[in-house]
Amino acid sequence: MSTNSPDPLAALGGLPGVADAVDSVREAVDRVYGHRVMRRRSNEVTSEAALRGARGSAALSGADWALEELRRRTDFGSGEEARTVGAALRLTAEAGQLLSVWRHSPLRVLARLHLVAEGGAAPAEAVGRPRLAGEEVHEPLIDAPLPGAEEVAGRLEGLSRLVVAGSSAPALVMAAAVHGELLALRPFSSANGLVARAAERIVLVGSGLDPKSICPAEVGHAELGRAAYLKAFEGYLSGTPEGVSAWIAHCGRAVELGVRESTAVCEALQRGAA
Repeated sequence: MSTNSPDPLAALGGLPGVADAVDSVREAVDRVYGHRVMRRRSNEVTSEAALRGARGSAALSGADWALEELRRRTDFGSGEEARTVGAALRLTAEAGQLLSVWRHSPLRVLARLHLVAEGGAAPAEAVGRPRLAGEEVHEPLIDAPLPGAEEVAGRLEGLSRLVVAGSSAPALVMAAAVHGELLALRPFSSANGLVARAAERIVLVGSGLDPKSICPAEVGHAELGRAAYLKAFEGYLSGTPEGVSAWIAHCGRAVELGVRESTAVCEALQRGAA
């Protein structure tokens, strides 16, 4: 992602199909926020969206557990899949506490997210900082070429400047760019996918598009499937207008599917079934 212009993300909003994706997401979000259940039970919807979002993010990182298993389990420290699910749950809970910090210190937030994701499982010296030259990255889903440590540091700094400066680009565009850039960089030794999706959530909530955090894009990413996720991500990596717009549209569709999930939760609450 180039950061040479004062507001490089603004141009992404004009890519073919992006405006339609932005409008579609806004209409979907407005509909669920207008649901009568949201007037009196929004906290319950938020809690359920967090759980389902964590399940979706973990599934994309290789731990595809049933929702009821997440409700039932209390120990997430035994086995790689359990640790992945535990990390996703912790990240979802933490994301809402970091909104104000993100606006002025996104690198600090990313470090905190990695620390939370690891939960003490990794050596302390490797946690909460960008990887150093020669350090390996454990990210089973993403096998794209790995940028060097120096490039990672430079691009992270550029991403931070973009976030702090703000952009006229729609929230969906900013969220997709942050998500895609973190996947491309894989700045940490582990948990990069989980951290990237948590950062996407922070942008969507902090921007005001989804202030109550009831539209879990992670649900949509998981529902669309790994193959579609990776194909769309390849478009982001290509840097072409068509590829980047396809990635943004994919992220928009993920948000819409998250909206559908929370609409179903609202309907269940209204019926007294949840």
